[in-house]
Formats: sequence, structure tokens, C-alpha cells
Amino acid sequence: MNASRNIGVVAAAATLLAAAPLSAIFESWTWLIESIIAVAVVAGVAALTRLARAPLWGQVLGMLAGLTLALTWLFPSGSELLAFLPTPGTFAHFSELVAGSAEDMRSYGVEVPDTDPLLFITVLGVAGVAVLVDVLAVGLRRPALAGLPMLAIYSVPVAVYVDSVPAVPFVVGAAGYLWLLVTDNVDRVRRFGRRFTGDGRDVDVWEASPLASAGRRLAVIGVAVAVVLPLAVPGMTGGMLDSISRGSGNGTGTGNGSGGTSGRVDLFASLAGQLNQSQVFDMVKVTTNEENPFYLRYAVADELRPAGFLARSPSGVPANRDLPDPADRTARGVQRTTYRATVEVTKSLSMALMPVYAEPVRTEDLSRNWLYDPNQQIVFSNRENSRGRKYSFDYVRSTYTPAVLRAAPTLPAEHPVSRQMTATPGRVPEVDELVARLVQGKRTDYDRVLAIYSHFSADNGFKYRLSTESGSSGQDIVNFLTNKVGYCQQYAASMAWLVRAAGIPARVAFGFTNGSNRDGDTITLTNLNLHAWTEVFFDGVGWVPFDATPAYGVPGSTRSSWAPDTDAPEPTTPGTGVTDTPAGPEASAGPAGPDNADREIDEGFSSGGTTPEDQPPVWPWWAAGLLALLALLAVPALRRLALRRRRGGSVSATPAATVVDDGTESGSRAVVVTVDADRARADAHAAWAELLDTLVDFRVPVDLTETPRATADRLVRDTLDDAAAVESARLLGRAEERARYARDPLTGERLSPALRTVRGALAARADRRTRLLAAVLPPSVLLRWRTGLADSSSRMVALTGRARYQLLRWNPRRLLADRAAR
Repeated sequence: MNASRNIGVVAAAATLLAAAPLSAIFESWTWLIESIIAVAVVAGVAALTRLARAPLWGQVLGMLAGLTLALTWLFPSGSELLAFLPTPGTFAHFSELVAGSAEDMRSYGVEVPDTDPLLFITVLGVAGVAVLVDVLAVGLRRPALAGLPMLAIYSVPVAVYVDSVPAVPFVVGAAGYLWLLVTDNVDRVRRFGRRFTGDGRDVDVWEASPLASAGRRLAVIGVAVAVVLPLAVPGMTGGMLDSISRGSGNGTGTGNGSGGTSGRVDLFASLAGQLNQSQVFDMVKVTTNEENPFYLRYAVADELRPAGFLARSPSGVPANRDLPDPADRTARGVQRTTYRATVEVTKSLSMALMPVYAEPVRTEDLSRNWLYDPNQQIVFSNRENSRGRKYSFDYVRSTYTPAVLRAAPTLPAEHPVSRQMTATPGRVPEVDELVARLVQGKRTDYDRVLAIYSHFSADNGFKYRLSTESGSSGQDIVNFLTNKVGYCQQYAASMAWLVRAAGIPARVAFGFTNGSNRDGDTITLTNLNLHAWTEVFFDGVGWVPFDATPAYGVPGSTRSSWAPDTDAPEPTTPGTGVTDTPAGPEASAGPAGPDNADREIDEGFSSGGTTPEDQPPVWPWWAAGLLALLALLAVPALRRLALRRRRGGSVSATPAATVVDDGTESGSRAVVVTVDADRARADAHAAWAELLDTLVDFRVPVDLTETPRATADRLVRDTLDDAAAVESARLLGRAEERARYARDPLTGERLSPALRTVRGALAARADRRTRLLAAVLPPSVLLRWRTGLADSSSRMVALTGRARYQLLRWNPRRLLADRAAR
């Protein structure tokens, strides 16, 4: 295999390795198999065209033709000739796949299923990058530039992956790129003829090249740093998307109504984040013919873990069909009334869940991609989101009397709802003791639930606040029940936990309260109306809502006859134009409420830590960082100023004074000024060095091979036109010339004013950008630093080479080779 074929094969393999991060966004490995086929065809055609000595443009056309044939075979439209020869219908099919890929990318969340549009765009992208890599690495012999299209592949999962992209695929991709670089380097060295070290010494057959070894070490260190650094720096592995990293489900489904999930959403974190927003924005507008509707809901969390409630993966039937009628399982005495509602979701709310009132029976304006789960009573999708959608639905509002709920029998322990919805994550003694005390003597499930519900009252010390307080129990629910401070998340989840501990099915529901911004039949709900409450299951009745959160802390709170307000809040009169912030001194959910200082983002039962306002202010850190940046930028200018002052002080120093006897009888002594030749030479050298740095600062060419007089003449001839500046430049050149070559240096001349005159003339002819750079980032200082760094690096490489050579003298491989040679 010749060199070009070898590099071509490595380029194809490196492209496939660079595509490894795509494994993080696909469910299966179908994309990889099809990409291998397409890339193999591209690499094979490239090898054949090079074997035929085709020009580079011919190689590109051949690879594109091979890619077209591969795509035709992998994604047929049915109109092909011989199964792989494309026709006009084939390209029309490709166009449809591209359009479908855009729709699928908007609809699916990672991990995505193997749909033809997504597979087509992936294989096309990977094979297209393979063409570019082959052209750059083999055709143009620029393998380093091939990293750019390879990086484009890696940017895809980085852009769409909801969590941090795993490190292993990145390492695999980086290894492929390094493999390509090493292969090209080895080929270049082979064509050169022999290997050598940095100090010009030949390398024995048993000895690895120091330069190659150093390159390999740097490559390994670079990859390791790129992988480890994001793990070590706080905030680089999560960011804003951390709030959707928890929960169950994988965000995929078949889209046929048979199952799926609404995505991995941490409902508690999302709710807490919205309630803690300082900005109020509309999220939903709902119009209903029900005078006082209950809460508009969109999700439930019914899987209890030690960290709190989590959402299970829903499954259901298409929502655009007739939905199950809850009347089939409704006990006697339950009043059921059918209403109609129209919901318009704003652009501020984007999720794979659709807000509806409980027990919808028919929907309109929803595609078959939206599914309804009758158990969770939610509408969800695997392919679409709710942003900007408008739809209508009919729903049933069930009302109950305490007598009806008391008459509901206890659900059998073997019932599926009882087994699943009464499960708790282990025994918590504090919770068990509290529940046993509350339900003592209660004969019906409703009375037990009502006793637990009534426990979360102001008389028992519970308060509403948009933050929680830390505790020492090590368990969040125990901390909340002890501190008795929190908001809807803690109240809803705590009550559901306690009800489950009493052996009664319970879960947490999420949605919107009714708010207080109502105009006729239309209610506008904002982010401050987001809410969580408890739902309890009664046999023959279904899921019954209980809102244990204090009503004064929730705008638009609704109470019912079976779950009355135990705190007797001050009544409010909602009306047209009323804001979402509740009136009165107890208002706390809005940005102007008195509890606003206690805002804190919590996840599930998470409590502890300080509130944002209790934390140290951030602006001193920003100010310190800005000052540090300014100080860093000022270092070159300060260095240049210090150097100029040092040289100026040396040049303007006064000559030495010596007292001598004049030989007169009066005995007087005369003061004679003498000149130190060494000092005069130093002054001339300092002035000339300053002149050269000034020329560099103002972008005037400097030739260090010229004599001082030649440099001064060129400066006068090409740059200076002012008489004073011309005379000053000649003076500086003459002084440096005398200092270098004459026995006696030039004395008695004032070099410092001459420097200032030349500098002023150069500044006057320079443009504004050049003057700014000369003052802020002097090129002379930067050049001196670069030169010093290069010299230090060269000395370090030479020192390392000598040390390595000395150590290799005792290398066992060399000793064995020398013994064999003798």
C-alpha cells in the first residue's frame, strides 16, 4: 500500500472515530453501520481515482458520485435502477428526507429513534465530512485543517444534548484526529529519508525520536486536559440544562400511541425556577365556560424516591380520538358537569406536555402526535412541543361532598394503584410517628386524609415562603416537617408522602392556579401561577385534589368543600385588570412580596443553603475580575514606560565633576568637568536601543544588520521630514556609531531631547491605531517577550535533549545492541 492509500484509509477511519459523539444522541447503532458503508464507498472511490492518477477535482467528483450511489442504496425511493442507480425520483426523495429531518429535529429529544430523515441527514453529514477530510489530508496534504470538518461533527451532539456530552466519545474522536496527524507525519519523515533529533544528531534504530515522543506526550496531555478540565471547573458540566437532567424516561416513543415518554423533566426544579423569576410573563391564556374552574394541570409525579417525587414515563392513546369517559368508574353521589375550554400557549412555555383541565373527554386541533395517558390524566407528545399552540377540548368537572368521600371503601392492598401509589422509599420514624398520631381514631380514608391535610395549617406553625430552611436530620422531609417553612413544592410532596405512609394512594400534580387576571371568560396565567398540589385516590371516585399550601401565598388559590381552607385567608376580589400579585401584607408569591428576599431554587425536597439575597454580592467579584484584566492589559505599557524612564535617566545623567588644583598662589581650586568614556558609551547605547524600540512601536522597519549611520540615513530619507527630527536622528546615529567603533565616544550632546523629538515626529505621522497600540500594547515589548520565550524554549529543548542523550547511554536496548555489534 502506497502512502496516499494509507493516508486515505486513515482519513476515513479518523472521520468515523470523530463521529463517535453522535452515539450520545441516537438510541441504537444504525447510524454508525450506515455511516461506515457510506464512508467506505467514499474512501474506495478516492483510492481508485488516485490509482488512475485523476486530478484533485476528478477525485472530488468521484467521491461525490460514490456518496450518491451509497445514499441511493441505503435510502431507496423505489424508483431506482438496479437498486443503486439514482433517478429524478431519488433526488426528490432525498429532498423530502431533508425536510423531514428538520421536523424530526424539532420534535424529538435525545435519545432520538432511528427515523429515516434523521439517519439520512446523519449519514450525509458524516460522509460529506469524509470527502472534505480526504481532500484536505490526502489531496492538499493539510491534515491539520481536516480537524475543522471533524470538529463540526462533534458540535452537533454538543448543541442538542441535554446533559453534558460524555467524555469517552470525545476521547475516541480526538484519538482519530491524532492518528491522522501521526500518519501524515510518519509519511513525511519517510519521504525525507531519515529520522533526526532536535540537536541534529541521527537517531539509532533502537531509539525513539525525541521530537516524536514529545509530540505524543503533548497530544496525550492535551486530550486529557480537554476531558478533565470541564469536570474540574464548577459549572462547566451542567449549566442551565441541569434542571431537566433528572427524572425517568428517555424522551422517545414510536409516535403511534402505543407508548413513549414526555422527556426527562425535573418538574420540581422547573417549578421552583419559574416561581423564583423576578420577571413576570404570560404563559397560558385559557377561555372556559366554567365559572370557577379548578387548576389547569399538565403533569404528575407519582414515583417516590428518597430525593422526592419523580415523573414516570407516560403512555397512552392519540389525543385526537375520543378519550376514556370517567363516568364508567364514578361512584354514586359524584356530580359531573361537562365544560369546554380553549387554551392558547404563549412562546414563553415550551415543553412536551399540554396543559388541560382534569378528565378531558375530547380534544380538537391536536395532531396524532399528541397522546393522552388516562392514568396520569395528562396530554403529552414524543415529537412536538406546546410552544405557541392553540387547541380546544371538552372536559368533565367532578365535585364531591365529604359524605361521598367518607363512603368510599378502602382500596384493596393488591390493587395496582394501591401497590404503586402507596410505595415509600423506606421507613422514616419521624414520618411514621406523625402519621400514626394524626390518623389515630379515624375510621375512613377521607377522615385520615383530612387529618393530614389539616396538619399543614398556620395553627401548627406552618408558613409559606419561597425558600426552605436547612436542618440537621439528614432527610429533607423531616427538615420541612420540623422547620415548617416552604412553598407549594414542599407542601404538596410532604402531604403526598404522609398520605402514602397512611396506606392511601397519593401523588403530586403540577399546573397553574386560576390566577387573578381575568377578562370575561378568558384567564391569563403567568409564571407566578405555576403550582403543585396533592391528589389522593379514592375507590369509585378517582383522583381527588387537596391543596395543602397556605392560600395566602398562592395567587388564584382555589379551595373546595371537601378540602376547606384551614387558615381562613382574607378574601380577595378578582376582576378585570387585577395583577397576579395577591394583595395584602401576606402576599409573597410575586416579585414584590415580603418573602421575595427568601427566594431560592429548590429541587424536590431539596432544602438547605442560603437564599440568593443572603449570599455575598456578585458585583465585587466582577469588579475584581475587571480590575485584574485591566492590570494584565496594562503590563506591557507599564513595562515600556519603565524601560523608557530607565534609559532616559541614564542618558540625561550629568557628567562627573572633578576638583583639581590650578597651581596658583591663592590656593584656590578649580572645578573641571570630566567625561567618563564608559558612561558616555552606555548613554549612547541606551539612546540607540530606545530609538530602535520606538521605531518598532510605530511600525518603522528595523534592520539590525545596518550600521547606525545607515539606519539614521534611511530614517531621514524615508520617514522624517521635520528639520529638528532629522538633526536629532543623525545625532543619535552618530553617537551610537562613535560608541561602537571610535576610540572616544561622542560627548557633550543632549541625547534625551533628541529622542523625544524623533518620537514626537514619528507619532505625528502615524495613524490613530498605531499610536494607540504603541501606548497600550507596545509592539517592542511584545516582540521582546516572544523572542525571550523562544530562546527559553530552545534552551530547554537543548537541555532536555542533552539530558536524554546522557540517560540513553545506559539504555538496556542500546547496551544489548552494542554487545551484539561487537
